[in-house]
Amino acid sequence: MLNTPVENLPYTSILTIRKMRSLGIKTYWDLINYFPFRYDDFTTISEISKAQEGDQITIKGQIQSVKSEFTRNRLNIQKVEVFDGTDKITLVWFNQYYLIRLLKEGGYLSVSGEIKYRGKKKQLFSKSYELLRGLNQETIHTGRLVPVYPEKSGLSSRTIREKIFYVLGNSDLSSIEIFPNSILRKYNLVPEPYAYQQIHFPKDKLTSHSSRQRLSFDELFIVQLAAQIVRNNWKKEKTGYKLNIKKFDNHIKQFIKSLPFELTNAQKKSTKEMLGDMSKDIPMNRFLQGDVGAGKTVVAAIGCMVSHLNNYQSLFMAPTEILANQHYQTLTELFSKIKNPPKITLITGSIKASRESLAKSDIVIGTHALFTQKLEYNKVGFVVIDEQHRFGVVQRALLKEKGMNPHLLTMTATPIPRTAALTLYGELDLSELDEMPKYKAQTKTYYVPKKKRKKMYLWIREKIISEKTQVFIICPLIDESEHETMKTVKAATKEYERLSTKVFPDLTVDLLHGRMKAAEKESIMQKFKNNDTQILVSTSVVEVGIDIKNATIMVIEGAERYGLAQLHQLRGRIGRGSVDSYCLIFSEKENPRIESRLKFFSKNNNGSKIAEYDLQHRGYGELFGTRQHGLFELKIASLTDFKTIKNTKTAVQEILKDTMVDDLDEKIKQRLSQYNIERIARD
Repeated sequence: MLNTPVENLPYTSILTIRKMRSLGIKTYWDLINYFPFRYDDFTTISEISKAQEGDQITIKGQIQSVKSEFTRNRLNIQKVEVFDGTDKITLVWFNQYYLIRLLKEGGYLSVSGEIKYRGKKKQLFSKSYELLRGLNQETIHTGRLVPVYPEKSGLSSRTIREKIFYVLGNSDLSSIEIFPNSILRKYNLVPEPYAYQQIHFPKDKLTSHSSRQRLSFDELFIVQLAAQIVRNNWKKEKTGYKLNIKKFDNHIKQFIKSLPFELTNAQKKSTKEMLGDMSKDIPMNRFLQGDVGAGKTVVAAIGCMVSHLNNYQSLFMAPTEILANQHYQTLTELFSKIKNPPKITLITGSIKASRESLAKSDIVIGTHALFTQKLEYNKVGFVVIDEQHRFGVVQRALLKEKGMNPHLLTMTATPIPRTAALTLYGELDLSELDEMPKYKAQTKTYYVPKKKRKKMYLWIREKIISEKTQVFIICPLIDESEHETMKTVKAATKEYERLSTKVFPDLTVDLLHGRMKAAEKESIMQKFKNNDTQILVSTSVVEVGIDIKNATIMVIEGAERYGLAQLHQLRGRIGRGSVDSYCLIFSEKENPRIESRLKFFSKNNNGSKIAEYDLQHRGYGELFGTRQHGLFELKIASLTDFKTIKNTKTAVQEILKDTMVDDLDEKIKQRLSQYNIERIARD
């Protein structure tokens, strides 16, 4: 029954079905897993005669009259008189013309709203209503804790509520429970059928809370079970790329000694963990997390070096051509001071490589083209994936199609709280770069009031002229849709025109945004890197991969539009040299909550603290931004619910302790597929 397509819902238009499908609601199961984010408390049901001024109540009665009136200001008011056996009351709506056709004299009505007096006349201003067949009929939109759902794709909360009420009332939920009684008792969980009923239409706040706890447990359990299955499967695989570390110990030490800086303790620890994995015949699957500028690329370079010494190729994938170019330049520089350095080749959409050059390359750097193009490699033993949080089973399948099962290192500068990382990336081994190199310059951040904008421009001019510094000015990314991206481009273009003609007409100002062709973007970045451009106006296309040591000032417009983790990524584009840098942030809105967030950001340079703040105040989606499309989206659970995360991890270990994956309970297997976790569904 719960696998029934939503097209089977009675009295549901094709347009509503399309809206549901656009939200990923394809079956009844999907529908009941579209959870409310709050409840309207309409539980106080009162007789009309007892209603007092200011009461928030629900009344039920029979319609006596229906009329529409116009005020002097041409405001249209609908007035409906209702009698409940104790008294009459006038119900009031504004500009709801259709109610005149819908509400008929003699019909029954339940209405929730606020009591107000007009003179001596009692009126109820409606917040929600519904027609009844009789006064004893169970209500959906009034007279209870009424669930309120996220309204997306033009789908109203009222419509979602009605459809879920139908599904719950016409489905047998008795067989959906996935846990034995022992698990329910141990973790104090209510039964799953009860939880689904009460999360949507709870008897009281206590039952809604216990139901939310149960379904959060389910979700985190499935996420962690999925991750553990992938992890177990990965550990069973064998690779021909068991690398000899001891043999080349001196070479590795010489390379590290040739670096223009000393490795931090965190880099040394992460390198040791990585090389330990690469010395085994089980393919490494390690996640390297480090703050902006913490030195992840150096750790990856050591892995590439070891792969090269063992006569294997390395592939180094970046999400953008700008970042791929940056890695090419960085690795070329890092290997420049050693004898017989690895041969490095760059491949992007605009830069091709011949079969001969690929065959002779020790390290191949590029974008997704590395895996999607028909390229032939020579024994790939090590793959680095940068800023791609979901390099999943699809890409691994592509590698296997090419006859490869290499050691894999996934890197990110997006700060992710450890608990969140261990939950979302439970199939990976985690390494952290939790300290900054000593040579790193300090970046000071200031939340600037609008009234100081002119003074800021004068200060920037002085810095450019006296210190020859360079400046980023970032225009906000509103959304990733085609329509909103165009808005962003226009905003950046408009700001570029204003700054270049009115504010800094005597300085060199350039423009960069994501809709430019790759060659044009590369040309603009090269000019900026060569210090031919003093001010670069850009969208957040520069969020990762830009390394301009002379750029020491960044201005971020509309900072409230970003998650703090994204702001931290942007800020990481400056302070990359040995000179202190300055990040100046502006908000388009004056709001105490926004101001509090941005002031917190301005006082904190620690990515982990910023991530924790974003996680607690805005949700885990803000850690990654809308661009991380492969990311599994939690529907009801929270990554700040540490107790449930710990309990579900233990439950997963208990379930898998004496059970092979193939022998898992069929209901749990079905739940894995129902949650449609990408990295499991395709494994």
